[in-house]
Amino acid sequence: MKTLSLIVPSYNSADYLHRCLDTLIPPDQDHDVEVIVVDDGSTDSTAAIAQRFVDRRPDRFRLISQPNGGHGEAINTGLSHATGQFFKVVDSDDWVEERAYARLLSELRKITTQDRDVDMVVSNYVYEKAGRRRRASIRYGNVIPPGKDIGWDQVGRFRPSQYLLMHALTYRTELLRRVQLRLPQHMFYVDNLFAYIPLAHVRKLRYVDVDFYRYFIGRPDQSVNEKVMISRLDQQLRINRLMIQHLGETRRAQLLPKPLDRYMVHYLGIITAVSSTMALRGGSREMLQMKQHLWSDLRRVEPTLYLRLRRSIVGRLVNLPGHFGRSVSLVAYKTARWAYGFN
Repeated sequence: MKTLSLIVPSYNSADYLHRCLDTLIPPDQDHDVEVIVVDDGSTDSTAAIAQRFVDRRPDRFRLISQPNGGHGEAINTGLSHATGQFFKVVDSDDWVEERAYARLLSELRKITTQDRDVDMVVSNYVYEKAGRRRRASIRYGNVIPPGKDIGWDQVGRFRPSQYLLMHALTYRTELLRRVQLRLPQHMFYVDNLFAYIPLAHVRKLRYVDVDFYRYFIGRPDQSVNEKVMISRLDQQLRINRLMIQHLGETRRAQLLPKPLDRYMVHYLGIITAVSSTMALRGGSREMLQMKQHLWSDLRRVEPTLYLRLRRSIVGRLVNLPGHFGRSVSLVAYKTARWAYGFN
């Protein structure tokens, strides 16, 4: 069995896939890493580019072509074919840093050879924004002690702007299969579910303090581009509601140690704030009603969660009343966008 499966969901990625795959060639000669490119119904030369890597390094690269099913279905396919003990997703427009790659691989190999029961490994990611010199590295040393196998009871409080994106996470493959992770088809923003649903089943985690993942943002057609997010607000809200449902069910099943419960409420609050802010940015009566319905549904279905989120700083900020309140909310959002460099 291999140590690591890297899954690259790819749809019409010809302009940047080569850069991504070049960085995924392991920095040593061991054969315990596989890179699975899932061509999700591309109509450009994505499959041909991936096939060149397979032809050159058949011991490292695999290509799976399927009808278009969306980002989530591509990850589902990768999971069903993965042979590595650990599983990580690398989006086709992103890349990884070579020295950090070597360090992360070394840590994963130690975990597997020493038969340690680590379910999730956390590493840093870096915002690589087009046209911006300053790169924001998202690190976790303030909440997760580096270089230790720990439980959730040793995880501290995340800052208001800090959370575990998919790009920071490497899961044990068996964990994902045991929880029967299945992401929705033909839907954007499923990476939030990938970074959320498995957490209640993670017993031990390890933080490797390296800037491994390079998260490229700035393309106008990117799913996290503000204009694109506003146009897909309905999908953002569907993911948001699935997260609310999952957390409610998990809390009722009493699966969450207190620090993890605190974090999952925190992450849900961030996603709910994003949904609310995109509705405010859209500004139409329909979008403002969609925002109102989201909070009303949360209050009706999960009243305890509603109170915690509504009373938080972010919850108060995105629900300021009237036209002036919405203006204040948007000023705060623009300030955060400038400070952190997201789209």
